[in-house]
Amino acid sequence: MEEEKLQVLSGNNSRSGSIRRSIEDVFGASRRSSRAEEDEEALRWAALQKLPTYSRLRTSILKSFVESGDNGDKVAVHKEIDVRKLDMHDRQQLIDSLFRVAEEDNEKFLIKFRNRIQKVGINLPTVEVRFENLRIEADCYIGDRALPSLANSVRNIAESALSLLGIRLAERTKLTILKDASGIIKPSRMTLLLGPPSSGKTTLLLALAGKLDQSLKVRGEVTYNGHKLNEFVPQKTSAYISQNDVHLGEMTVKETLDFSARCQGVGSRYELLTDLSRRERSAGILPEADVDLFMKATAMEGVESSLITDYTLRILGLDICRDIIVGDEMQRGISGGQKKRVTTGEMIVGPTKTLFMDEISTGLDTSTTFQIVKCLQQIVHLTEATILMSLLQPPPETFNLFDDIIFLSEGQIVYQGPRDHVLHFFECCGFKCPDRKGTADFLQEVTSRKDQEQYWADKSEPYQYISAAEFANRFKRFYVGLSLENELSVPYDKAQSHNAALVYKKYSLPKIELLKACFEKEWLLIKRNSFIYVFKTVQIIIVAIITSTVFIRTQMHTRNEEDGAIYIGALLFSMIINMFNGFAEMALTVQRLPVFYKHRDLFFHPPWAFTLPMFLLRIPISVFESIVWMVMTYYAIGFAPEASRFFKQLLVVFLVQQMAAGMFRLTAGVGRTMISTNTGGALIVHLVFLLGGFVIPKGQIPKWWKWGYWLSPMSYGFNALAVNEMFATRWMNKLASDNVTALGVAVLKNFDVFPERNWFWIGAAALLGFVVVFNVLFTLALMYLNPLGKPQVIISKEVAREMEVDQEESGKVLRLGKTTSKTNSLPRSLSVVDGDNSREMAIQRMSSRSNADGLCRNEDSSLKGAVQGVAPKRGMVLPFTPLAMSFDNINYFVDMPLEMKEQGVTEDKLQLLREVTGSFRPGVLTALMGISGAGKTTLMDVLAGRKTSGYIEGDIRISGFPKKQETFARISGYCEQTDIHSPQVTIHESLIYSAFLRLPKEVNKVEKMVEGQVLKQTLSLSLFIFPGFVDEVMDLVELNNLKNAIVGLPGITGLSTEQRKRLTVAVELVTNPSIIFMDEPTSGLDARAAAIVMRTVRNTVDTGRTVVCTIHQPSIDIFEAFDELLLMKRGGQVIYSGPLGRNSQKIIEYFEAIPGVTKIKEKYNPATWMLEASSIAVEVRLGIDFAEYYKSSNLYQKNNALVKELSTPPPGVKDLYFKTQYSQSTWGQFKSCSWKQQWTYWRSPEYNLVRFFFTIACAVAIGTIFWQIGRKSLTVYTMVGFEWRTHKFFWFFFVTFISFLYFTYYGMMIVSITPNHQVAAIFAAAFYSLFNLFSGFFIPRPKIPKWWIWYYWICPVAWTIYGLIVSQYGDIEDTIKVPGMVIDPTIKWYVQHHFGYEQNFIKPIAGVLVGFTVFFAFLYAYCIRTLNFQIR
Repeated sequence: MEEEKLQVLSGNNSRSGSIRRSIEDVFGASRRSSRAEEDEEALRWAALQKLPTYSRLRTSILKSFVESGDNGDKVAVHKEIDVRKLDMHDRQQLIDSLFRVAEEDNEKFLIKFRNRIQKVGINLPTVEVRFENLRIEADCYIGDRALPSLANSVRNIAESALSLLGIRLAERTKLTILKDASGIIKPSRMTLLLGPPSSGKTTLLLALAGKLDQSLKVRGEVTYNGHKLNEFVPQKTSAYISQNDVHLGEMTVKETLDFSARCQGVGSRYELLTDLSRRERSAGILPEADVDLFMKATAMEGVESSLITDYTLRILGLDICRDIIVGDEMQRGISGGQKKRVTTGEMIVGPTKTLFMDEISTGLDTSTTFQIVKCLQQIVHLTEATILMSLLQPPPETFNLFDDIIFLSEGQIVYQGPRDHVLHFFECCGFKCPDRKGTADFLQEVTSRKDQEQYWADKSEPYQYISAAEFANRFKRFYVGLSLENELSVPYDKAQSHNAALVYKKYSLPKIELLKACFEKEWLLIKRNSFIYVFKTVQIIIVAIITSTVFIRTQMHTRNEEDGAIYIGALLFSMIINMFNGFAEMALTVQRLPVFYKHRDLFFHPPWAFTLPMFLLRIPISVFESIVWMVMTYYAIGFAPEASRFFKQLLVVFLVQQMAAGMFRLTAGVGRTMISTNTGGALIVHLVFLLGGFVIPKGQIPKWWKWGYWLSPMSYGFNALAVNEMFATRWMNKLASDNVTALGVAVLKNFDVFPERNWFWIGAAALLGFVVVFNVLFTLALMYLNPLGKPQVIISKEVAREMEVDQEESGKVLRLGKTTSKTNSLPRSLSVVDGDNSREMAIQRMSSRSNADGLCRNEDSSLKGAVQGVAPKRGMVLPFTPLAMSFDNINYFVDMPLEMKEQGVTEDKLQLLREVTGSFRPGVLTALMGISGAGKTTLMDVLAGRKTSGYIEGDIRISGFPKKQETFARISGYCEQTDIHSPQVTIHESLIYSAFLRLPKEVNKVEKMVEGQVLKQTLSLSLFIFPGFVDEVMDLVELNNLKNAIVGLPGITGLSTEQRKRLTVAVELVTNPSIIFMDEPTSGLDARAAAIVMRTVRNTVDTGRTVVCTIHQPSIDIFEAFDELLLMKRGGQVIYSGPLGRNSQKIIEYFEAIPGVTKIKEKYNPATWMLEASSIAVEVRLGIDFAEYYKSSNLYQKNNALVKELSTPPPGVKDLYFKTQYSQSTWGQFKSCSWKQQWTYWRSPEYNLVRFFFTIACAVAIGTIFWQIGRKSLTVYTMVGFEWRTHKFFWFFFVTFISFLYFTYYGMMIVSITPNHQVAAIFAAAFYSLFNLFSGFFIPRPKIPKWWIWYYWICPVAWTIYGLIVSQYGDIEDTIKVPGMVIDPTIKWYVQHHFGYEQNFIKPIAGVLVGFTVFFAFLYAYCIRTLNFQIR
């Protein structure tokens, strides 16, 4: 306003006087307004200073702007506010005013914060971390023992048992992960940890954080401010941020961070604020309102939603997804890059200022990585924090943010010191970094035997390989190394350590506050999983209706012992169904355990704070389910019509539910994996059933199992329910068949139940005791047991050879030393385990040499191939059809997330892609880029036809023809960002399997030649395909020397991240696709590994295929390996689509032509500059929408013309067509899947051993419990004492075998028709209960109402029992005593008339059992083919 008036003043002298007066009025009014605001603020502060200290620390002044009623101008308003009661609007307003542009405003705020505390002379606590002579070793298996086969696992168990006796047979070797590492991590300095794969980075970070696995051998010392790790609590003083993202998928981003902030507390912030406020008051200093409000709000512990969470969300760029659930493999949530930032935010939201950060940039674009590291740098420099961060591919601009570098190689520190001196050190060693090479990329490669030579500086001198050990020795003589040694020689003065620098308490908050936080989180999860609890309630209602109509009161009588037995059956079933109601707790608990273990190890809360809410909050649900069951069944069945007995039975039913839930939770806490937990749960149910006193009466249980009866909770439940019913008046006022005993007592005696009234209360009290004991044991299990899945360290044969060669050449013992080895056999695969389930990558040097000039596509391909050791156009020897893809105006919508609707969003749909147009062509490598959340993966999923939900609009064509998903799937490949592979097979087997199933049949007819000779017929699957093709592809992705390595589980066993990534690419390449989509092919890789993968991609494109890659953090070399770029911004809009040009000239020219865009600096990474130049902050600053700018450009017109041209089929070209849906015949697919399944089973020892153990344990239990109960008087058959006749034995074996088989297929079928483990467990439990009800055990077939008899005939368990009883007892003429019968019947008569079993029905039984097996197997196959519960 003032500027406009000044311009008028300069142009119109005739009106200068009036204008001057006008200006004076404006400025005068402004000064008066400003003075009034200052006066108001001063008055507010004066009032604030008079408050008592407690109130003053909780009250601050919030400055806001409101529109005045006169002219619409905004006027500042100051109001006192309780910082504990900031609402969401106030918090958001404060964050927006302080941190509008994260990295810029964060620094301004921290400077204000620093100035405030320096004014009054306060020193912030600092932590200096030292490590001296740190040596970490691991014992590892060698030889073929590395393969996780069933035989090896059995051998491991045997050797472990023998080792307890001092007999050691295992052949192992000692691997030195870190060798005598020493150094200092200083406060106020950002330190970067670099090193090639398996150099020991993660192990060093874990050692410094005090989180190393106990199985590792550690020597040396780690100190914080001179204090050893056992003198304080390192887990609370420092924080290790893992490279594994472990979160609860049901919680939103903000809820995850809020819970973390609440558990970690505020540290010394409150004490700092108290001291600061006292000093400022004494000195008469008034702080800035915004800074004061922020500091006070972040110093209040116990707040449900802290301002520190909003701050962390802003600096990490997570505020856009704050109310979106994190998600998991079955629930759509935030992106992979956002999940990585949540992992980082979960720790930095706490008060800890000593951070060890492990590869936090995986899946992030360079711009976001730079922003986060920049904010962390500001925190380090201005708040004197201590940070050691490992990054895989730090771009130059991010690399330059660090003050110090620690460079590890082969477990040794090659360099530690200022970043500015690292290149000088290597130049002194004879190696120079090229001009267009990032320093970090240079460091990753200069110690590699394969890559070192290209950096040799003095070409006149002969090159000689310098090992990591030699570099380490030279560093000790380098001036930086000498300076470090001098610093370490002077011990840290403990007197200098600030009182608040180290934490000595295990938990940050009072236990009651932690319990309250855990209660609120548990209640939130119950609400988020409400479907499961509704499903359980609906299930129990359905089963109650069925039970009420089976044991319907019109058919129930109280005349004699036989009627009493029917009532006992109804009570038993009621108890069993309510026990099975807790079965789902196993899956729910196992799913929660990984996050719990993380929180436990970080001392977020004690284990009981996790288990107590889990127990207590489910009590109301259990009460409701018990009441539903009782109301629907008690009077419908016709139990004793007395109110007191109704409520007593209700009490027992409720206690049975609680007991079962506690028992199954305990099973999950001990088992810790789904396989062990499910098997353990089944075994426990088996035992408590057998020993409950109703399958076999108490008096007939062998004396060696009597203790089991007293320990079985079901025996107490059975006794309590039976006594409660049978002591009712209607049973006690009638006599039994002996005309002496009361009918109720007689029924109890027949079932060997204690005929005493007080046994109801004994049983109820015992059940309550079991509830307490099981939940206490569950808590103790969580307290002391650690997660499973930490395998022994394993070294591959190739790695061991290479390491031994290095040792021989250097003449020193480096990292590998045999300990108890007896032979010279070498191992097969490698994985190093650490305390956080993180794992150093395999020690595997790649066989290819990188080109010093990067991946330049403009050079002659054959020359480039020769330089790199990669033959051009290898690996693609099969013919294919080049295909182009064009897409026009693609829009993609999803239903608006409920969380966003709760925030006030009114739209029904959320648009993720907006009018995306472009094309991908053969022989052109296209990069799909954009910041995290821009929609890159979404666009690829839409184009590839992988979306299972949402709404797609637009036109997609393949070489001019409309895309048909059925045919497109045959000619395309998709490399997912998450590397999903079968963990039990080798690399070679994975490729063979993929090639055989997906290559066309015609390939089978190609003469199978290897090096010119016809293959001999072998049993291997490779006889069906062209094996040379698979070998060529393995060579192309440089996996030949790992062909026999087991794939393993990510982060736990098997291949390293980059080897897994290359396997993902290879699995698609062997299918000979024409179009390949690759989602983040370099994510999680270091610079060398990324170069290898991208060289693979480049070679693939050079064969004429169409390849599209999303990519986040490309180095200059990798970025310029692409031909074209499709750049997107947040909201799913295209802002550039076109060629890159040599040295990225085209893209640079395009953005530099936009007015106001900053020019690129010399040697700056074009990919990083491009993302920064097109960021939202730049759009706001320039007032431009880059998407609209692109649409108005000539480039957009050219692309539209190209898309239109590609949308028309070329003359004479026909649309894609395949005669069959699949490449191979059904028989061929069956052979292939059987072959793979065979290896999967053989190499799944956990699954097989647990099943064998379960089967043997059950057999022994049944045999010893029913010891010699058969007619005559180590299998169940002989132990029970069945009649030794051949046909009876084989019938028993057949029925048992088929029953095992159909139950296995039934379990598989349940999994295939349900969306997750929890629903599968509930679904299975319901049908197990119905199987029991209609099996003929609780109520014999003649007693089942006619309207339910149909279910008896379709119940597989009924046929199993029919077959077993008829085959063993159907022809026995011995007599038995039956309560209520005067004449003793024969067994044959009793089986026929009581159970309704016919002896001559055995053959139809066999046919029906086989039919059930086939039916379940078919239904499983059909559902697994038809249903898809993944939401993409």
